[in-house]
Amino acid sequence: MRQSRTLSATEVPSKRLLLRTAQATDREGFIELLTDPEVQAYIGGPQPRSDVEQQVDARLADVTPKPGRYVIADGTTNRFLGILTLNRRSPEDGGELELGYVLRRGAWGAGFAFEAATTALRAAADELPDQPVLLVTQTANKRSLTLATRLGFRPVRTYEEYGAEQTLCTAPLSMFRT
Repeated sequence: MRQSRTLSATEVPSKRLLLRTAQATDREGFIELLTDPEVQAYIGGPQPRSDVEQQVDARLADVTPKPGRYVIADGTTNRFLGILTLNRRSPEDGGELELGYVLRRGAWGAGFAFEAATTALRAAADELPDQPVLLVTQTANKRSLTLATRLGFRPVRTYEEYGAEQTLCTAPLSMFRT
């Protein structure tokens, strides 16, 4: 059997959420996510709305499923809450699985990031062989570091990138196996 590069499922449900592919109805959610100064504070800052609209429209026009890239949606209403990625780094950067997530400000504090990340990692652990999973966050983003620790990731090192200190965390995929 050929090993998947990342989680292959196009939909992964949890108790309150649905990780799914992007839909045209997600347009305003994506735009809000990428233009909100608070949401983007630790990931490069907000982008101009006109640029974001062009990017989002191009992404939504491409209906090809992208393994490892998910919209985090409310499981009952299907409302866009944020995004989650579980992709491989480039071979030049080591090729490891890397987890990323970002939620709309209105979805903060409800445990959605923890639930979405745990759901994706459990599904990946059931599908892929054991391997390290990386998570990188700006060191100043204390909420993200706290979440990484709560998920079971451990800081490995810090480094300077994008004009700020970043913390690289890792966890074995096997710890999420159900």
